[in-house]
Amino acid sequence: MEPREKAAQLPESPGVYLFKDAAEKILYVGKARNLRSRVRSYFLESRWIDAKTGSLAREIADLETIVVGNEREALALENNLIKQYRPKFNVMLRDDKTYPYIKFTAAEKYPRVYFTRRIKKDGSLYFGPYFPASLARRILHFVHKRFLVPSCSVDLTRSHPRPCLQYYIKRCLGPCVTGLTTDDRYAEAARDVRLFLEGRRHDLMKSLEERMTTAAEKELFEQAAAYRDLLRTLEDIEERQRIAAAQGDDTDVLAYYAEPPLVAANLFHLRGGRVVDRREFYWEDLEEFDPQEFVPSLLKQLYLEAEYLPKAIHVSADFEDRELLEATLTERAGHKVEICTPQRGTKRAFLDLVENNAKHSFEQRFRVLKPTSKAIGEALQNSLNLAEEPERIESFDISHIQGTDTVASMVVWEKGRMKKSDYRKFIIRGEEGSNGNPLRQNDDFASMREAVTRRYRRLQEEKRELPGLILIDGGIGQLHAAAQALESLQIINQPVASIAKKEEILYVLGQEDEPIVLERHSPVLHLIQQIRDETHRFAVTFHRQRRGKRQTQTALSEIPGVGAKTAQKLLKEFGSVANIQRAGLEKLSRVISRKSAEKILSQLGDSKAQ
Repeated sequence: MEPREKAAQLPESPGVYLFKDAAEKILYVGKARNLRSRVRSYFLESRWIDAKTGSLAREIADLETIVVGNEREALALENNLIKQYRPKFNVMLRDDKTYPYIKFTAAEKYPRVYFTRRIKKDGSLYFGPYFPASLARRILHFVHKRFLVPSCSVDLTRSHPRPCLQYYIKRCLGPCVTGLTTDDRYAEAARDVRLFLEGRRHDLMKSLEERMTTAAEKELFEQAAAYRDLLRTLEDIEERQRIAAAQGDDTDVLAYYAEPPLVAANLFHLRGGRVVDRREFYWEDLEEFDPQEFVPSLLKQLYLEAEYLPKAIHVSADFEDRELLEATLTERAGHKVEICTPQRGTKRAFLDLVENNAKHSFEQRFRVLKPTSKAIGEALQNSLNLAEEPERIESFDISHIQGTDTVASMVVWEKGRMKKSDYRKFIIRGEEGSNGNPLRQNDDFASMREAVTRRYRRLQEEKRELPGLILIDGGIGQLHAAAQALESLQIINQPVASIAKKEEILYVLGQEDEPIVLERHSPVLHLIQQIRDETHRFAVTFHRQRRGKRQTQTALSEIPGVGAKTAQKLLKEFGSVANIQRAGLEKLSRVISRKSAEKILSQLGDSKAQ
């Protein structure tokens, strides 16, 4: 049955419809109060004037519908199906940045806290979202400093010979090394962190007061003073939050700037009457841009499953489902959520400001305006979920041809630019690995382990700082090879990432099950590609030099009576075999004996004639 005929037989009920192409791929997902009326409208030629509807209708080969009880159910189902199928004709929410959360790994023996932008069903507790992202990082810094519970990628299921830097600067209790802390002491700190993150400050402060009193009675005055200082800090935080809560309602403001197929949108978060965060979104393929679909699609994906909902959402254009979405969000939030388009006054002025910022974001992303190194560093930190903004990146790559002349390169990016004076080359020797087995020259993983081991053993011997990030050219295998090298040197909790060729997928050590895919216009991706490409260029150039030198020396050393020292002397003087041939007998005789010169010129002439 043709799709047009199927549409005529649909029920007049609320539901969701899915359009498919000839290959059964989902083209579009939509919802309707009346399925028959809505779906039939797509096959009316009068609607084909609209470019998007016409393009969609021409590709529809089949359709499927799901009947639900009411429009709210249809709204939720539509949103879930769009996320599941990511249809070609739906507006998909894409960005390099999502809302930040703090992850508390409650299921671990030694729970830790992490900055994250992804919520998973892994037994951990998630707190947030936080606006701005820096707030989540400040809270983590507070947890590290006051409770000594870390954010690290160290394997705590086994003991290590020595702790990382975080223990020495008093930001971690050191559960990775036997004897530095006790299970009871760590469990107490973890309980305090959980109470703090859950917002149960009163319970936490009461517990701290009791422990402070007990410590003072036992004359453990240093411990009592630590509890006292923590109590004062918590009381100060509590007072600031009360003041902020009394300053005003929460509002989100959304606006966009479009030059189809390119679109940029900005979402500003106002909390307590102040702008606390801004979120940016970009699209590169919205050929038929329709504000009447774009705005509600974005709002549904942003808020239907959000952990926190503001009291007001201001948008630049009204849309058909506004009242339905308002009612649905109000029911979810437990308080009134208003979606409106301000027409005048301070609210309209602020909406205009957000529109201007959206245009500026468009210019920065698509007009290729170079962002500042500070902005790049912050974006890199956010995209890779790093604890700190990396000021220095050291990047490694391996180069060889079928296992011969294997070399490695290391290039350095520091504070916004490549630092060529710090570049390093490594001739892979096939040294013995930490497990006692010899490394094979044609083993890329072994070569990477050797290069990384040699580099950071040298830094340890020279007592120099490690980089903010180690970048590896390759996939998960190369990443783990670098991690094994660091572990053999007892370097733990070092940020390491890799970028896989072709797919341009980023893997971060400790987060391998959450690969990062950045948009092709992302400044972070551009930076990582620039560093990766420079590392590859440096490695390939060094490999060619090594191979060329070996081949040249071989051409001379194969001549009877010409040894390695003679070949080296000639190459140093003339630079290449071709120059030796052009030099002639008299010039060669000034460097070596006339008899040897005659023999070399004769042999080179014969080889050239062959």
